[in-house]
Amino acid sequence: MRSVLVTGGNRGIGAAICICLKKLGYNVIGTYNTNHEQAATFSKEHSIPFYSFDLANPEQTQEKLQEILKIHGSIDCLVHNAGITCDGFFHKMTLDRWQKVLQTNLLSCFQVTHPLIQGMRERNFGRLIYLTSVNALKGQIGQTNYCAAKAGLIGFVKALALENANKNITVNAIAPGYTDTDMVASINQSTLEKIVESIPAKRLGRPEEIAECIAFLLSEKASYITGSTLHVNGGLY
Repeated sequence: MRSVLVTGGNRGIGAAICICLKKLGYNVIGTYNTNHEQAATFSKEHSIPFYSFDLANPEQTQEKLQEILKIHGSIDCLVHNAGITCDGFFHKMTLDRWQKVLQTNLLSCFQVTHPLIQGMRERNFGRLIYLTSVNALKGQIGQTNYCAAKAGLIGFVKALALENANKNITVNAIAPGYTDTDMVASINQSTLEKIVESIPAKRLGRPEEIAECIAFLLSEKASYITGSTLHVNGGLY
């Protein structure tokens, strides 16, 4: 049974990923930051262990990952889904808001991946998937920090894929479009209607659709796909 670590796995796309992979027989381990009550309920309902830590905190992340490895043994697959937004026009943005998004969405890749990849190389197997965004590719007003971080992920994926292809380790990104999650639901209704109208498919994506794409990239059917970004956005970009 392959083990998979899913960051930000208790809500939205992350929750759909955990449920999908659990049904496929993976040993799923989830992480989250806050909202302990919701995570505990989700964990109990789906029999998935969850661990709480802040990805923006390198020391805390290292400590928790070592705990996860000690309890669960080797991790075969990583789905790095966790991310935050802190929107605002760049000329009004504070350094704190800029750094917070970069730290959580991009710099956390080092903290999450580095402790796992050496074991993958030794075992000659690994699957690494990182959630980027349609906005990393097309840009979005008020999201310079988010777009910069998510675009950085794509470069990270391409380089890491090249370094590890000869070790049977694939590294890919998935770039979802606007998906029916709490984050998107928080957008002003009139703005959201305009967004949906701009999508050629004329609807939001479903978290389950993203999860199915991730399941494919983790499978042996995708063993020759690495360094790629899979776009799941209803034709928006």
